[in-house]
Amino acid sequence: MRDVRICYVGDSFVNGTGDPIKLGWAGRLSASPQNNNLDITHYNLGIRRETSEDILKRWEAECNSRLTQVSENKVVFSFGVNDTVIENGQRRVSLESSIENAKTILLNASKKYDVIMIGMPPINDDEQNERIKELDHKYQALCNELNIPYLSIFNRLVHEQIWRDEVALNDGAHPRDKGYDILANFIKNWSGWVL
Repeated sequence: MRDVRICYVGDSFVNGTGDPIKLGWAGRLSASPQNNNLDITHYNLGIRRETSEDILKRWEAECNSRLTQVSENKVVFSFGVNDTVIENGQRRVSLESSIENAKTILLNASKKYDVIMIGMPPINDDEQNERIKELDHKYQALCNELNIPYLSIFNRLVHEQIWRDEVALNDGAHPRDKGYDILANFIKNWSGWVL
């Protein structure tokens, strides 16, 4: 069996916040029956409220301590929604800094590991969604430039009624189990998925 180790690095959406069974999309992907011939070690490194600046500071040490030279190592990044939050009249992280942080992370990670990036989902806030959508386009262009697979999920989920309903009825940002089911299936059926 292939010894596959996956670090899912990001924010509360990676963490699976809101999911009553605590798997989120990352846990669902690792637990998928299609992986029965793999020996998967799954590391969920999603932390609530973290921005690209926070992830820049921690990702390397966290991945290095979990990924060995004898395993098949994958790193899945997904972050950015928290960068677009307005606090004290301004974005938590400027658009330019969000792009620069992502570039630094992805360049360094791709030197050592198989890397992909999953885009940002919409939340229940139209104004913030405009900022999320803009950053999503910038991240997609960056990943294209760096030749790193990127899956934009924003447009898929903004028109997904189950996602929208669960987010609205939950905390305004995170879905429940059916929303994470939809997102995990979307990623799993994407040609860029790592397994």
